Amino acid sequence: MLNHKSLFRVIQNDKSNAKENMSIDDALLSSYEKNDSAILRLYTWTKSFTIGISQDFSNYTICEEYNGDYAKRITGGGVLFHGHDLSYSLVIPTSYLEGLNIKESYESICRFILDFYKRLGLDAKYAKDDENVQLAKSEYCQVGFEAYDILVNGKKIGGNAQRRTKKAIFQHGSIPIKSLNDSKKVDEKVGFTLEDLNINIDFEEAKISLIKSFEETFNVELEYSTLTEKEIEKKNKLIKEKYDYSRN
Repeated sequence: MLNHKSLFRVIQNDKSNAKENMSIDDALLSSYEKNDSAILRLYTWTKSFTIGISQDFSNYTICEEYNGDYAKRITGGGVLFHGHDLSYSLVIPTSYLEGLNIKESYESICRFILDFYKRLGLDAKYAKDDENVQLAKSEYCQVGFEAYDILVNGKKIGGNAQRRTKKAIFQHGSIPIKSLNDSKKVDEKVGFTLEDLNINIDFEEAKISLIKSFEETFNVELEYSTLTEKEIEKKNKLIKEKYDYSRN
């Protein structure tokens, strides 16, 4: 289980565009070997958006607005807007969550996100635990409600998605920090942010707090790291061959 003083590499990346961020996620998962340390990655974005693995960019007219700054995730889900959010990615050996199905592993992993929000004095819970929420999917991540989406004070905030291979469980998610709303009206496609909920925290403070929540929730050891040469080579190859959509 994920709370046995396991060692996690912590990788903190600078602000990057969507293709760079998603190619790093892809490289970390595809480069992962059986006995490697688990990985916690934290990163921020330029103004961009991502779509789920089964979606198609041709269905969205917003591509021109973002000047090519968009990418497809290696997980499912809908459209998610970035630039105002702090994101995390996890690569965890399957043995850490042995015996848990996908829903149970979501509930186990996302405990540190709940802890992060509760440290800010917010009432955080899973959508499945709120009797006022009707579960339903949407092509926009922040519009639909799935069982393990996180609600803060009754409002959906952020999102999480997962993918499994024989070697590892990959999960990434987004915590919206700064408001993108020009007025008191919230754009439901963007969703609520901490600033919309009157929580003012900068990205660095949020990063430190999220790491603390992760470390204490799972009682793990952290080792700060950077991408290895192998991961960088893989990332660069993916950017050229997979994430250059003009080639496809």
